[in-house]
Amino acid sequence: MYELVRSQQTREEARLKTSIATVSIAGNLAEKFAAISAAGFDGVEIFENDFLAFDGSPRDVGRMAGDTGLTITLFQPFRDFEGLPEPQRNRAFDRAERKFDVMQELGTDLMLVCSSVSPVSLGGIDRAAMDFHELGERAAKRGLRVGYEALAWGRHVNDHRDAWEIVRRTDHPNVGLVLDSFHTLARRIELGSIRSIPADKIFIVQLADAPLIEMDLLYWSRHFRNMPGEGDLPMRQFMQAVAATGYDGYLSLEIFNDQFRGGSAKAISVDGRRSLVWLMDQVRREEPALEMAIPPMPDRIGVGGVEFIEFAADRQDAGQLGSLLRMLGFVEAGRHVSKEVTLYRQGEINIVINTERQGFAHSFFVVHGTSAYAMGLKVEDAAATVARAEALGAEIFHQRVGPGELSIPAIRGVGGGLIYFLDAKTDLAKVWDIEFTPVTSASSGNGVDLTRIDHVGQTMAQEEMPSWLLFYVSIFRTTKTPMVDIVDPAGLVRSQVIEGLDKRFRLTLNGAESHRTLAGHFIAETFGSGVQHLALATDDIFATAAKLQANGFEPLQISMNYYDDVEARFGLDPEVADRLRSANILYDRDDNGEFFQLYAPTFGEGFIVEFVERRGAYAGYGAPNAPFRIAAQKRLMRPKGMPKL
Repeated sequence: MYELVRSQQTREEARLKTSIATVSIAGNLAEKFAAISAAGFDGVEIFENDFLAFDGSPRDVGRMAGDTGLTITLFQPFRDFEGLPEPQRNRAFDRAERKFDVMQELGTDLMLVCSSVSPVSLGGIDRAAMDFHELGERAAKRGLRVGYEALAWGRHVNDHRDAWEIVRRTDHPNVGLVLDSFHTLARRIELGSIRSIPADKIFIVQLADAPLIEMDLLYWSRHFRNMPGEGDLPMRQFMQAVAATGYDGYLSLEIFNDQFRGGSAKAISVDGRRSLVWLMDQVRREEPALEMAIPPMPDRIGVGGVEFIEFAADRQDAGQLGSLLRMLGFVEAGRHVSKEVTLYRQGEINIVINTERQGFAHSFFVVHGTSAYAMGLKVEDAAATVARAEALGAEIFHQRVGPGELSIPAIRGVGGGLIYFLDAKTDLAKVWDIEFTPVTSASSGNGVDLTRIDHVGQTMAQEEMPSWLLFYVSIFRTTKTPMVDIVDPAGLVRSQVIEGLDKRFRLTLNGAESHRTLAGHFIAETFGSGVQHLALATDDIFATAAKLQANGFEPLQISMNYYDDVEARFGLDPEVADRLRSANILYDRDDNGEFFQLYAPTFGEGFIVEFVERRGAYAGYGAPNAPFRIAAQKRLMRPKGMPKL
């Protein structure tokens, strides 16, 4: 239980010390400090360009940082220092003295010196060590320190092992090592070498993840870094090696990312703090013997699937939505004991329509229109889920509980919607019995053999995807699949999937780069309501299609050219191809199984309902079919400029 986990935290003074470089987020220095402080960071690195662009003195910067409760952990970078011939060497020391002046006014004691890329640098470990020893002497006179970092593209030093050897030979208390995860991991340097470095000689640890891309190291570093957990580098293993040294100083994010520089400083700062807490939580669980100051929290939570999807609507749209659900084989199974909320059910699928005139659902409807504003997840422990989410910076949702209602734990999710949590160990498992009065017609209806929710699709601006990926994988026991580009006739949509370990929870995240795509249109028209796509599973897609047709359902019409290609590409029996064609069913296959998809025409401003059948161990989501169904869906869209009826 979470309370037991909390009781194990006895050392209140043991605190995870976190920092972030100003270059990581957008805004001027005042805006950056405010966002960084609000996210819960303890410190901030001052990137020199941010300081140079500031219209004020170093003392002003130091005062601003202090006023927001931030310690200036580092001033950086000092470039092209070591191994220079004269007269460049003497000028480098003069430059360093000027930077020391700035540091003292800023109120920071640590300067980062990155390994030289100067074409005139002579190299040589002993030569560099002599330079650093003299620099250490000068720093010591002012009570300052110098940290040396190996750039992955350094001219002579591009490996932390060489940087450490220089620091070791320097043998000066005011000269230490700066470890940067990107520079080490980008060059695939053996991590065991970190474990032998004395903790007191590691002056600061900088962290950045990145997607695995084959490109020039400098360009990769300057444009594609992201938060730990958002990329593909082995960040946990890196920090396990650092933790093994006994290091207990600042963990600082240094993120160069074009999208982050244009995004919300507040949101990206929150992501950054979350990424550090999650990273160190992983390390603690892998290395329980190590003493680490990590906020207490339960382990990542397993998800057993989606228990319900809830729509916010007015009465008119609720009637249309209810008619659609009945045509899809759902029956009205219950009505809320005290609210205007109706439950529709088929198999294990629960769809809720909320037409309340007050409360959160109504507020969401006013802003976004009729939309799927909430989903309920089946989790192992609902209270523990919220506790972990809160420890990772998620926004907890509270609403007044009315008569006959349970207090269902919830957090805010994509588009400002809600994620509710239900478990089997409390009365939350009886929510449908406690909160709803059964409807006598529930046993009747024209079901179409839908069994469960296969997956839910959420849509967002493309630059928000890393944030929500981090959100889900840090809270829940899930994995993420590689990103896939979905071709919309109007542009690309980036898609990535979050899956539970047993595959009963599947969530597709779709990032729109253009408002002209179907995904972008949905975001624009619903003001980013989040949930756009609901995929419902059946064990027999052809039987389901026939029953849907009997209910008056008209499927999304797929181009006949598609079926000619599918038949040839997969070598399908003509009879099978004809069955697909006649029912407008899409088909895909991988090495492990087959996948069948049937789409309803879009509802509202682009809400998608899909029926799927998986045969064998098919692991995908029909991505090769996406361009063809998107083209069909866009043919039915309201022309641009035409008012809504």
